[in-house]
Amino acid sequence: MYRSHNCGELNASHINTEVTLAGWVQKSRDKGFMNWVDLRDRYGVTQLIFDESRSNKTVFELAKTLGREFVIQVKGTVIEREAKNATMITGDIEILVTEMRILNTALTPPFTIEDETDGGEDIRMKYRYLDIRRNPVKNNLLFRHKVAMEVRKYLSDLDFCEVETPYLIKSTPEGARDFVVPSRMNEGQFYALPQSPQTFKQLLMVGGMDKYFQIVKCFRDEDLRADRQPEFTQIDCEMAFVEQEDILNVFEGLTRHLLKEIKGIEVEKFPRITYDYAMKTYGNDKPDIRFGMEFCPLTPEGGTFEPKGFPVFDDSEIVLAINVENCAQYTRKQLDELTDWVKRPQIGAKGLIYVRYNEDGTLKSSVDKFFNEEVLKVWAEKCKSKPGDLILILSGETNKTRTQLSALRMELASRLGLRNPAEFAPLWVVDFPLLELDEESGRWHAMHHPFTSPKPEDMHLLATHPGKVRANAYDMVLNGNEIGGGSIRIHDKATQQLMFNYLGFTPEQAENQFGFLMNAFQYGAPPHGGLAFGLDRLVAILGGQETIRDFIAFPKNNSGRDIMIDAPSIIDETQLNELHIKLDR
Repeated sequence: MYRSHNCGELNASHINTEVTLAGWVQKSRDKGFMNWVDLRDRYGVTQLIFDESRSNKTVFELAKTLGREFVIQVKGTVIEREAKNATMITGDIEILVTEMRILNTALTPPFTIEDETDGGEDIRMKYRYLDIRRNPVKNNLLFRHKVAMEVRKYLSDLDFCEVETPYLIKSTPEGARDFVVPSRMNEGQFYALPQSPQTFKQLLMVGGMDKYFQIVKCFRDEDLRADRQPEFTQIDCEMAFVEQEDILNVFEGLTRHLLKEIKGIEVEKFPRITYDYAMKTYGNDKPDIRFGMEFCPLTPEGGTFEPKGFPVFDDSEIVLAINVENCAQYTRKQLDELTDWVKRPQIGAKGLIYVRYNEDGTLKSSVDKFFNEEVLKVWAEKCKSKPGDLILILSGETNKTRTQLSALRMELASRLGLRNPAEFAPLWVVDFPLLELDEESGRWHAMHHPFTSPKPEDMHLLATHPGKVRANAYDMVLNGNEIGGGSIRIHDKATQQLMFNYLGFTPEQAENQFGFLMNAFQYGAPPHGGLAFGLDRLVAILGGQETIRDFIAFPKNNSGRDIMIDAPSIIDETQLNELHIKLDR
């Protein structure tokens, strides 16, 4: 037996107990006649004491040879610690060591394995197995485990059944690019790694499984952005004989359960807003509602800006404002810095207009040359501003201006400390468009995926106004992040064929790609729908962070590389020949 106890459980009640511990040397302090060693394992740290007068001489001398991260086993007696440490669970005791065995020596680590480390991100990713020994990373992984277990418990208690689906599947043209896997036994043919188990979970509903879930790896060969991983984990769910309301209720319940069990927070029924409202009010479909700053249109709906005379507004489709409370004191330097921020290529605004609502009730703007105070008062009334507030205005083409103002809103919230990670504000966004037009190709694409059901009352618009058809789709948003999304699915062959037609599939293409699914629909497919949560993102937000990499055991970097194992990498010519692949190298 390597250990009778772990390094995080001993306390004053164990005094005079003989124990065996094993772990890593966190640090040691040699005082000549006495040596202290902090022994660490996953559960905590226990102080060991080697005393020249009380310890075996061989053991005492061996303790002087220990280096950081040596793996050791010790036997000894729990004794009361003279200088107690209230910050440690084991701070009342220490172990007077009588026997010790070095299980493995260790090189000096390339960074300090402590909560506050001197290691940069790249070096810590290269030596991730060492980084995992640090409390912040270790605790994130334990936190992820806790969330996953609560998910499994909640869904299992509702009679959901966890079913594994294949990883080697067929490539499909919709959505992001697939990772492909060549087949050695089928020359010239390829599997794809799943972007989601979408069609398989629908087939499980046809198979009568009724309630399915799976915590599953998914893969997308996308251009990487910050905090995006080529492989990620979903809580994938599907239910039969349900309508949208049933699904919203179940997964609203799951989210409430997680917030209560994991964070100790009670959340009432989640707000529901439409996609159209989200875009008009916040400029994006995943709004952060922990704070205000809703959009205030200064142009009337479908009208033009009045009064005329300011070309920047006259030539714009829309003029939008946000009210920033208690910021009228912003200096000209601060306002110029904000202007430069929105003019960056990533945002793309041409400029920023401001109106200060001074504490004395006067209004001062950057466009006083064009608008008198009466006009400014009208703007302030529309924005529900009060003395001490700051109004910021952007104008231009409708969709671009909304996107730009949305980015400014989030940036200001971060600067003003309004995005409190300990506060949780979930909501549903519903009634998404079924289709969106790709301006380059002129083709319609499914906003979610081609298996999403249209709203029955909008079906008649498919032939004439496809852009106005709403989907039976919904996203769950938490603190400005989409953490889950899903839809009611199409469950009959005729409607599915119609959808493929509108998406530009020929009958042959539809049959080749998805014939198995449409055939299954002919054998009694029930009405069904589902949802998938992004586990990585959900765990990060519940953990008070937005960086998913910190909650993944072995993540890729921003280039999609695993720098620890050096992947992807070149493979041997023999393997390429077996796969019938010829490369020019």
